[in-house]
Amino acid sequence: MPAAPLKLFREYQSFPQGRNGFKVGMKLEGLDPEHPSRFCVLTVAEVQGYRMRLHFDGYPECYDFWVNADSSDIHPVGWCEKTSHKLLPPKGFKEGEFNWTSYLKNCKAQAAPKNLFKTLSTPVTPSGFRLGMKLEAVDKKNPSLMCVATITDMVDNRLLIHFDNWDESYDYWCEASSPYIRPVGYCQETGTPLTTPPGYKDSKAFSWEKYLEETNSQAAPARAFKLRPAHGFQLNMKLEAVDRRNPILIRVATIVDKDDHRIKIHFDGWDCNYDFWVDADSPDVHPVGWCAKTGHALQVPLGAVDRVGTVGQACPTPGCHGIGHVRGPRYGTHYTLVGCPYSDVNLNRENLLQDRLSGERPSPGNSMQKAKRLETPAPFLLGAGDSSQEDSPQSRKSAQDSEKSCQSSVHSLSEQSENNQERDWVEEDSSANIKAKPKKLGCSHAYIKFQLVKQESNGKDPDLDLQQALHQSIFMPSLASSPTHRLHLCWEQHCRLLPEVSGLTAKHVAKWTVEEVVSFIQRLPGCKEQASVFREEQIDGEAFLLLNQSDIVKILSIKLGPALKIYNAILMFKSAEDN
Repeated sequence: MPAAPLKLFREYQSFPQGRNGFKVGMKLEGLDPEHPSRFCVLTVAEVQGYRMRLHFDGYPECYDFWVNADSSDIHPVGWCEKTSHKLLPPKGFKEGEFNWTSYLKNCKAQAAPKNLFKTLSTPVTPSGFRLGMKLEAVDKKNPSLMCVATITDMVDNRLLIHFDNWDESYDYWCEASSPYIRPVGYCQETGTPLTTPPGYKDSKAFSWEKYLEETNSQAAPARAFKLRPAHGFQLNMKLEAVDRRNPILIRVATIVDKDDHRIKIHFDGWDCNYDFWVDADSPDVHPVGWCAKTGHALQVPLGAVDRVGTVGQACPTPGCHGIGHVRGPRYGTHYTLVGCPYSDVNLNRENLLQDRLSGERPSPGNSMQKAKRLETPAPFLLGAGDSSQEDSPQSRKSAQDSEKSCQSSVHSLSEQSENNQERDWVEEDSSANIKAKPKKLGCSHAYIKFQLVKQESNGKDPDLDLQQALHQSIFMPSLASSPTHRLHLCWEQHCRLLPEVSGLTAKHVAKWTVEEVVSFIQRLPGCKEQASVFREEQIDGEAFLLLNQSDIVKILSIKLGPALKIYNAILMFKSAEDN
């Protein structure tokens, strides 16, 4: 099987000319991949070969993302001001009060030097295109749809495409030669259905002439579109590709299918369930030897070599070495199916995280939800049945409050395993304004908050009291310095709280079927509604005992009250076994 020839790769996919000069802690400006029209304050959190993990200042690490050092999406400090782009400041700053000079000084941080950023040899604006011009464009998240769109930004040789009346999370950047954009009238000429803006009054009898007049806009001239030729990649060619389920990793890959502008990636030795479509010009696709040349680890094909001394603890998924986590870079390792990016439970799961900016920006008045987007889809370019590179918007979660002192700018958690997750569990969801060492103080702060609520409630709600007592039983010990004391459970106290668990041990529970787990959850006070989740996710006794707090709350999306009871029951089963 041949290696894909170098000439098929774009300049930024091929071997870089220089080294990656970025260092951990450097600050810069860059695009948010989930909100491509937003430029944000970022910090380099990790460097691996010619790639780096970038962190949104003031937000949890679960929103971090990976880019190549020569990415077009990153810019030096001050770029937004210079080019009249709006810079989204770190969380906690009000509009207009962010200033790079004082921010760098307060953080004692270094701005990434300008010479590290890629500059185009010919920074020519694509001729013929202007801001505000209209065109027809493929929705990359629903590739069967061709929609009414507008050019809302232009940087160097790239255009920002925005779909009229839609949320900005569908926006994307592309070059003038992109196969995803076409001139006004293209759909009519080719008989392709055109998806009109949601809420548009004359959607049945849509006329571009009328719409351009109503919106007081111009159509992008047909001469400006310069469709690039189809890529030259062939089936069975070998290359190296970023694993999009676990972007810290690059794997040996084979092309198993193609169309004019995309290739389907298969990771050698892995099941075809993990195959995915990607644009042939994606920066995550590289020639054979790229990892060796740039100093990046390459994951060898399954079965080729038995790896010695895996990084993470044993993960039950075949071929997975416990590296990475389904919830992003917040946790560097996992050892349960619930945390594994490759487990059947997570294979088709999306949107594990709440939108990073939710609650911080007014949603556009006439924008519509993703669910309503799929009208009568007709196959276009990519085939309606194929999943595209970005089938669904991966959303993000915002930590409730964050301080301006940027103490959470960089927490490299690549070594942190799930054992430490309990410390982060409540911290992320509590409205804690903790100045120093937020990771360690998270739980105790939340515990103190619970105690305050408890004093105010005066025991009026017995269910709430149970919830608080359980919360105390789990988190109060974390205030103690001794780990043995922290893990010690007072059996009698717990059995009084949850009589349903007395007499059961982990050995007994491990043999339960899915239905027996469901039946047990239904018997716990206030947990009846949650039982169906365990049935849907096919969690039997063995899987049940592997769950930790983070899994229950964040991945199974169970509310804090019932989650505390369920997790406490698991701890008690294990404690009964030990005793």
